[in-house]
Amino acid sequence: MISTKGRYAIRVMLDLAEHEDGSYIPLKDIAARQQLSKKYLEIIVKDMVTGGLLVGTSGKGGGYKLCRKPEEYSIGEILELMERKLSSVACLADKNIDCPRKSECRTLPMWEEYDRMVHDFFYNKKLTDLMEENK
Repeated sequence: MISTKGRYAIRVMLDLAEHEDGSYIPLKDIAARQQLSKKYLEIIVKDMVTGGLLVGTSGKGGGYKLCRKPEEYSIGEILELMERKLSSVACLADKNIDCPRKSECRTLPMWEEYDRMVHDFFYNKKLTDLMEENK
């Protein structure tokens, strides 16, 4: 399941892309437009800056903006930064888990295929695809 952190991160990125004019956008403006808690968004954007998705500055004229063009962001990279892994089962989420049934697990190929489909879906969906869908 995708958490609120992942979903809100996409909304922040989308908001920044749609309101991009070269200047930094204050977090309070994003929070107001998205009807989200500014306090919670502070946590999210901090991770996004650390992860290299956004740049931020404080003070007068401060706020956040995208590091790249919207078409250069995949939804998958946003979600994986916020969610860490998009794996469906624990044995695929953590490569350090040594499942004793791995060699005989008849369902593992299905989970691997499912995870590939999810990965491919989100990595092939660009931020600009969502911008176009909202028009």
